[in-house]
Amino acid sequence: MKALRNYVDKIKPHFQEGGKLHAFHSVFDGFETFLFVPNATSNSGVHIHDAIDSKRIMSIVVISLIPALLFGMFNVGYQHFNIINEPADFIQMFGYGFLAVLPKIIVSYVVGLGIEFVVAQWKKEEIQEGYLVSGILIPMIVPVECPLWILAIAVAFAVIFAKEVFGGTGMNIFNVALVTRAFLFFAYPAKMSGDAVWIGQSSIFGLGQNVDGVTSATALGVASTATDPMGYPAFSWDMVTGLIPGSIGETSVIAIAIGAIILLWTGIASWKIMLSVFVGGSFMGWIFNIAGPDTAIAHMPWYEHLVLGGFCFGAVFMATDPVTGSRTGNGKFIYGFLIGSLAIVIRVLNPGYPEGMMLAILLMNIFAPLIDYCVMQNNISRREKRALKSNN
Repeated sequence: MKALRNYVDKIKPHFQEGGKLHAFHSVFDGFETFLFVPNATSNSGVHIHDAIDSKRIMSIVVISLIPALLFGMFNVGYQHFNIINEPADFIQMFGYGFLAVLPKIIVSYVVGLGIEFVVAQWKKEEIQEGYLVSGILIPMIVPVECPLWILAIAVAFAVIFAKEVFGGTGMNIFNVALVTRAFLFFAYPAKMSGDAVWIGQSSIFGLGQNVDGVTSATALGVASTATDPMGYPAFSWDMVTGLIPGSIGETSVIAIAIGAIILLWTGIASWKIMLSVFVGGSFMGWIFNIAGPDTAIAHMPWYEHLVLGGFCFGAVFMATDPVTGSRTGNGKFIYGFLIGSLAIVIRVLNPGYPEGMMLAILLMNIFAPLIDYCVMQNNISRREKRALKSNN
């Protein structure tokens, strides 16, 4: 690391004002601060000095996403070879999924970071680090068959209109990855729904074969379209391990749980939000089991709601976004509970859109500041009452 530090210091003057590469100062600064903690310190005012800056926080979140990403790659291959009924070993399954998912990761980072580099250079500011997480989240919450050109358009839309127009990292009011998915869902619904989008249908570099027809559907899709009120899929451990059709990174509860442990152990994510999302989802699922409409998805056991679709993924990685979520202690409980409850309400009452977590989180992103305001005003009122009593 010392040799790398010396090399960075050696080329740094070229990127500073007056250097031959000063036009790329923001790009150089972004890579330097990603590799090393900045040694600049504050000269005045009250500040907290900590080695864990925002880039290090984002890096930990990326690390926590790796288990779900790797399993998602394997599951893409597993679903493909399963649907064509062709035997394949672990290497073939993972290789197929890796080659299917990697282009989406590349497109996400190239388009998103490219826009951030241009904006930072234009504004003569340092490159924001928030897209380190969004860049890997986006490929994990889209179907494997999502065309790359559509993904590029959605990423560009989200970065520009859900982030940069608000001032960049830390200023956006909506989760950027979820805005990308919302754009895809409403602008290109045919590419985001139907059985085919959850199974890799094309042969990739000789792995697998082209699929003409697909008969496999997601468990939520089965429950939402079943005509028999008891026609929801029976619980199986595949729902927990993740060997079911679904978005790339959302199927494995075990892999997501590993990421949750990393986030909680490092103190990056809020356990209050995570826990309350699951409590809200369980409560509303139980309510619909007792007094819900006579549909399969309403009769589906509450615990199945928690392990299907993007519920776990949203609770761990999306709802806990510190920028767009509530920040007060009690507000986090309220915020998470409402997300979990609304996700189940949307699933049950809107059969055309059985996956409700995305809309629930985006809706609560709007109300997070209001929740925090009400919590703080309530605290102020209680303190004023205590002060009056003590004075009397």
